[in-house]
Amino acid sequence: MSWYNEAIFYHIYPLGLTGAPKENDYGTPVSRLNTLIPWISHIKEIGCTALYIGPLFESVGHGYETTDYKKLDSRLGTNEDLKKFVEVCHENQIKVIFDGVFNHTGRDFFAFKDIQQNREHSRYLNWYCNVNFGGNNEYNDGFSYENWGGYNLLVKLNQRNPEVQNYICDVIRFWVSEFDVDGIRLDAADVLDFDFMHALRRTAEEVKEDFWLMGEVIHGDYSRWVNGDTLHSVTNYALHKALYSGHNDHNYFEIAHTVKYLLNMGKLDLYNFVDNHDVERIYTKLSNKAHMAPVHILLYTLPGIPSIYYGSEFAIEGKKEKFSDDSLRPALKLEDYKNAVKENPCTALITALGKVRQQTPALSYGGYAELQLTNRQFAFARELDDIKVIVTVNNDDNDAQMTLSAGNTAQYIGALSGKKVSVENGQIHVTVPANGGEIWIPADMEGKLPEVELPKEAKKESKQETEKEVVIEEVNKETEVIEKPVDHVTDIAEKASETEDVKESVEESIPAASLTSELTLENSDASESETKAEQAEAVDSMAVIANKTPEEMTVEELQTAILGKMANNGPVTEDMKRTVAENIWHDSLVNWLKSFR
Repeated sequence: MSWYNEAIFYHIYPLGLTGAPKENDYGTPVSRLNTLIPWISHIKEIGCTALYIGPLFESVGHGYETTDYKKLDSRLGTNEDLKKFVEVCHENQIKVIFDGVFNHTGRDFFAFKDIQQNREHSRYLNWYCNVNFGGNNEYNDGFSYENWGGYNLLVKLNQRNPEVQNYICDVIRFWVSEFDVDGIRLDAADVLDFDFMHALRRTAEEVKEDFWLMGEVIHGDYSRWVNGDTLHSVTNYALHKALYSGHNDHNYFEIAHTVKYLLNMGKLDLYNFVDNHDVERIYTKLSNKAHMAPVHILLYTLPGIPSIYYGSEFAIEGKKEKFSDDSLRPALKLEDYKNAVKENPCTALITALGKVRQQTPALSYGGYAELQLTNRQFAFARELDDIKVIVTVNNDDNDAQMTLSAGNTAQYIGALSGKKVSVENGQIHVTVPANGGEIWIPADMEGKLPEVELPKEAKKESKQETEKEVVIEEVNKETEVIEKPVDHVTDIAEKASETEDVKESVEESIPAASLTSELTLENSDASESETKAEQAEAVDSMAVIANKTPEEMTVEELQTAILGKMANNGPVTEDMKRTVAENIWHDSLVNWLKSFR
């Protein structure tokens, strides 16, 4: 196993955290990166062992329109500043991951500037995709080109060009030799060419032992990207969505089904998160702020690699704006949070979870088995080398009682509370606090942790939410408790086959319990005839585009095809339709469609 299998990540967007200007004048470097050095101690204090930081390199604005891959952004400082920063991280046993923006460059990148100057005679003409001198753009270049996301500010590199591949691989070698970086997060990995990613993987294995490649992927079968030939991990947007909506809807079925869906892809160490620089803060997303506790307990204990986005450990707000992500990437002063580990319940909890995770290998390497599941309570086990760790969470406003299979261990201790429970007849009976949870570890394990004050409820549910819960409870009244004693944690597929009758009854009662579904009133009332009509409509739409390859389809046709694939797999919810409609990027949709098997 490698360091990243056990990592707990902290994520920093440096241009935002340091309060750098929004536009780069390419003037004298200002060493703002040095102001982040005190954050390294904070990162270590809250139990994180790795840092994902970026974008870092010279760019014109938000950092993802690269001007120079080998020069630290002038707004952050000099290369010497970055070298020193990584050194201090390593001195504190913190690995460092850079943002690798290799799908596109900015318009000030040397190769693009050469095309502007030399036009058809530029030696870099084939470095970019579909440069057309019969077209034009809003910059009046006298030519058009392929971009990312419809933004001509982001010029798409031709990743199949050997010169481009060699150049980017040399950039990686430079980052390792110059800064001693430990890995790269690949921006827009879901639209990167797969042969290009093969080249990056070969370079990763060449430059440094256990050099980690993690990709930004939104939708699809993650195993297409995570394997021995391409990437080590990708962003787990599927679990991200389930974690917040599963709590807002009091629907732990969504989270449990998402975990099963992901495990069926294979043993993938996915990069788990509850927020980042592109999505709203988790504290903003949650209807009940007290759910910060169970959300983070699940983040740290479900299969995958947990990550905390800077500031969210303090429970700060951050709402996405229509034309700006600035509110998601604020400047913060660490001095304003100097006592947070002791005084802020969310920071204290995340700190304790970091310690638990570091001291409990089963949470990094152990198998997974679901023990009990209702709308409002969820329990599962992680087992490694006969050591079973039991996780319990509760999204209800009242304490909950749970009786769970516990194996042969004589006694368990709550890692967050210090409470001890004895095993009787192979089971433990525990009380799970309202809007909280616990990690039960064998009492003879070393490293008992101090008691942690969990965040209290800060917002009452609305009348509409309460009425919705009554219906949800009625829908699930026949499957209120689903429990199967597990003597040994087994592969999820084996457990699913053993409990097929139970699984079928759950899926019939909860039609929306799938990867991206939300258990809503509309879904609960959906009839079988409506589902069949929806599937038939999708099949008819698919017939129109059956003779086209994904690359030949329009955005609308790709969206229709994806909905058709979804309909073949089960009910298509309004949330699933909305997710497809909001994805308007052709390359991303092509890869999403191809991910269906």
